[in-house]
Amino acid sequence: GRLVYIARDASAASAMRDMLGFFAPELATLYLPAWDCLPYDRLSPQTAVMSERMATLAQLPLLEGTPHILVTTISAAAQRLPARNTLAGLSMALKPGNSVDSNALTGFLSSNGYSRCSTVMEPGDYAVRGGIIDLYAPGSDAPVRLDLFGDTLESIRPFEPESQRTIGQLSELTLTAAGEVHLDDAAVLRFRRGYVQAFGTVMDDDPLYTAVSEGARYQGMEHWLPLFHEELETLFEHCGAALYVADD
Repeated sequence: GRLVYIARDASAASAMRDMLGFFAPELATLYLPAWDCLPYDRLSPQTAVMSERMATLAQLPLLEGTPHILVTTISAAAQRLPARNTLAGLSMALKPGNSVDSNALTGFLSSNGYSRCSTVMEPGDYAVRGGIIDLYAPGSDAPVRLDLFGDTLESIRPFEPESQRTIGQLSELTLTAAGEVHLDDAAVLRFRRGYVQAFGTVMDDDPLYTAVSEGARYQGMEHWLPLFHEELETLFEHCGAALYVADD
């Protein structure tokens, strides 16, 4: 079954995770952190935080029927989340030997919360160097290097972020969203309509509205999450008939 432990704060959640690791190392444990920023802040949550949240939500349906515990906080449990059916459609399976459109792949990454950078170090990062794409998928133990020859994926090789040296090969990789905003055409249109309805006529100097209208990610856009989705769900809907324990 599923047990959900709701801690007072991140410190109490960390202490519980440490205790579970010591007393029940065989028990599958997931963690859903809250955003590491204030409501309607000018900054987005850190990519690593959003990646961990999305990795946890992606794991929940896979663990149905297996004993596990989800540790979270009051702040995280109070936050609305993308709907389950929305997240279920945001995945991409990769296997060596298969045909991969590099533009479609990078489009998937940029639309689903991954951050493009020069060197991949944290979950949610990706980098492109010719036919090589480095990325760190949410929930993965290490980043991977995708070696493309034309439109063929030749290999998926994990590597160490510090040394950038590859270590072995993978036979497959499933990518999930690294952020809560899926910035496709439908989401952009939904945002534009909702924004105008909520705030009235948009002036030319609104950088958030301008950026999203052009399909570009903008710092702090996640705080307008309801405008990007048809519906949002609670953590309790994602967890279903679980046993809930609150930290008092």
